[in-house]
Amino acid sequence: MIKFAYTILYVQDVEKTVSFYENGFGFTRKFVTPDQDYGELLVGETTLAFASVILAQSNLSEGFTESKLSNKAFGIEIGFTTDHVEATVEKAIAAGAKLTEQPKIKPWGQTVAYLRDPDGFLIEVCTPMG
Repeated sequence: MIKFAYTILYVQDVEKTVSFYENGFGFTRKFVTPDQDYGELLVGETTLAFASVILAQSNLSEGFTESKLSNKAFGIEIGFTTDHVEATVEKAIAAGAKLTEQPKIKPWGQTVAYLRDPDGFLIEVCTPMG
């Protein structure tokens, strides 16, 4: 059996990024390594993790494209559901997120907003489906 276990985002400063997600979304820190090159948050059934760009470079011999706010967002997002999209967006912005798209009600009734975290990763904040 295969299970989706975690998503790892490559970031400049693991401690800073973990703190952003704690303050911006209320997630709980699972741990950060003593070298502060890897950390995980408790976010539900799947783990959201962060690895330093330096650690990622040591693992990937051919390199990778680094996410930055100064570039367009990658064609991928992480999504968080909440019954309180507007309040969650405001809290995330206060913690350092950049608003990409204001909350909108989609034709199927779901409220959806888009942010970018300080490392430039795209975040969808939306009401649950169904």
